[in-house]
Amino acid sequence: MIDERFVIVGAFINLLGGISYIKDTLQGKIKPNRVSWGLWALPVLIAFFAQRSQGVGIQSLATFMVGFVPLVIFIASFVNKKSYWTLTSFDLFCGAFSISGLVLWYITKIGNIAILFSIFADLMAGIPTLLKSYKYPETENWIEFMSSFISVSLTMLTFKTWTFAYWGFPLYIFLYDLTAILLIKFKLGKRIGLAR
Repeated sequence: MIDERFVIVGAFINLLGGISYIKDTLQGKIKPNRVSWGLWALPVLIAFFAQRSQGVGIQSLATFMVGFVPLVIFIASFVNKKSYWTLTSFDLFCGAFSISGLVLWYITKIGNIAILFSIFADLMAGIPTLLKSYKYPETENWIEFMSSFISVSLTMLTFKTWTFAYWGFPLYIFLYDLTAILLIKFKLGKRIGLAR
């Protein structure tokens, strides 16, 4: 295990990646999916507060950054009209399921259950961006996902306690970011010839 202060380094790296994404959004170079970025903020910030209620310490800072950066990106998507990705009924369907995860969290009000439902809500919000990254990787910025991947990796290396409250959300973010990086940076969908 590495010193837990590396979580702060990871949070800073995540912020730098977010700044890159925000800059590209404001310039209209990329087109964030508002369902994903808007709904990513809320469940992740809920997961952050649930982690805090379960006694997770500085490691929860990584979760906070994974919610704060999307909130700022969501707001930035309204500044430049060219940076808007048109929503489909599938996006709205995923958004509705994401919100249902939040409702289930609210009903249970149990820390670990809140984290589990936050993961579900976050994934449902993120599926439209993964699908868009699969088909149109040029509309995304892989640097944001890489910075989040590095941040969460550093955070997981600081864990001394291996309970769901600690590792559940970071492990999910690790896997999601890895998938996004493969789809955007390496254009995996286009490489295997299935994306159109």
